[in-house]
Amino acid sequence: MTARPAPPRISPAGSPSLIASTYFPEPLLQFADDGLHIDPKAGIARYGPRSWTASGRHPTRLRVGLIGTAELVEAARTWMSSRAEGVRGDLNNPEFPGWMPDRGFFSSLEFDDAWNEELGQTELRQVLEIKSQKDRFHAALTLFEAKFRQLAERDSVPDYVVIALSDQIVTRCGTADYTGKETGAVHRDLRRALKASAMKFRIPTQIVRAPALDGRDRTPPSRIAWNFFTAMYCKAGGYPWSPYGLTPGTCYVGIGFYRPLGSADATMQTSLVQVFDERGEGLVLRGHEFEWDPNKTGSRSPHLTADGAHQLMALVLDRYEAAMKQTPARIVVHKTSRYWPDERDGFRAAIESRVRRYDLMALEVQSRVRLITTSKYPPLRGTRFTFGDLDYLYTTGYISALNEFHGMHVPAPLQVADHVGQDSSRDALLKEVLALTKLNWNSAALGGLLPITIKFSGLVGEIMREIPADREPLPQFKFYI
Repeated sequence: MTARPAPPRISPAGSPSLIASTYFPEPLLQFADDGLHIDPKAGIARYGPRSWTASGRHPTRLRVGLIGTAELVEAARTWMSSRAEGVRGDLNNPEFPGWMPDRGFFSSLEFDDAWNEELGQTELRQVLEIKSQKDRFHAALTLFEAKFRQLAERDSVPDYVVIALSDQIVTRCGTADYTGKETGAVHRDLRRALKASAMKFRIPTQIVRAPALDGRDRTPPSRIAWNFFTAMYCKAGGYPWSPYGLTPGTCYVGIGFYRPLGSADATMQTSLVQVFDERGEGLVLRGHEFEWDPNKTGSRSPHLTADGAHQLMALVLDRYEAAMKQTPARIVVHKTSRYWPDERDGFRAAIESRVRRYDLMALEVQSRVRLITTSKYPPLRGTRFTFGDLDYLYTTGYISALNEFHGMHVPAPLQVADHVGQDSSRDALLKEVLALTKLNWNSAALGGLLPITIKFSGLVGEIMREIPADREPLPQFKFYI
């Protein structure tokens, strides 16, 4: 078992170690025609989405299917059509340029009743009147799955499906908590279950709730439109922007762990997110099962055995080579807990047999250590500081290039809890981490707390829980966001 990091060292004279700090400028993103900007919204508005001119994956039109009550289907169609023309901004939220052939995302929406499935009042009432929370949840999921199947079996199939959820469905069926003799305590979430269900039929989905359609959601309209249509573009097969300046030939890997549904099972599963190339594209993988008992191991954070780590990294390299037709020149692995000795040795053995350069990093979300500024503004996003033997990086904070702070709370930096490999400088690795916080295509936000490798491995794990062990999960990101 590996102990937590020791406190920063104190000098013999008793005075604390000095804090050394540096600042990394905001990473650039790449858009259509190789246009560069730090902000996803400004970049798309000025240049257009990256895949419009950079690949053959730009969707020039998108066939949209809708699932919901008759009223919500019509409301969702009207809402999407109007927002696709553009949405005015305000002092704090830039204008959304639209989803039109001549601006914004340079595409068009197509609707047809043949691509819709309505929830009838009778079948909906039959679900909502079920008294048992568990049975009501299962009935709702079964009803939606029947609609997915009907859409998938038609001669003309939509490219993408919007699920419009009523207040009643969210309130009565949004979650379910129950206990079984074999499973123990179980918590289920309808959004996650719907994503896993639609995956059976290879249908990318997006969930929208009634308040967003009827104006009760007080989020600024242009911000809602930016996030909705950016995610839609990704699910349609395009990529809105790509990172600029990442090391070519590097395979970035995020490792997360999740437990199958139910608290009685000691089995753990590994979820992986691989970011493959300079566009930031990658695959979602499901690792092997293993047993983890916190009481026996003394740690709530799961860790792999040497064999388990070797097997997992071999899977990563096999999938990378199959997708890219070459072996990576470099591997960077991110996770949120320190590497135990066996885990470290397993990863190293698998990597060193096929790849020359690698770095294993553990990035811990923490709030114990913060910088306090002398101004009214929080520390700059991109600030890196070292205290004793520990490194910290602010991935949230004041954005100097925009003169903006996008957070709601006092930001705290990530801590570099572990670093194995040493084939890249710490500065280079932290600059990559900062760039990878900007690859969340599920919204148009400038950045986030975690790099996409770790953020998505956690989100993927939540949906993986709903996918049975005998069903292979789809590898594309678009089915999980």
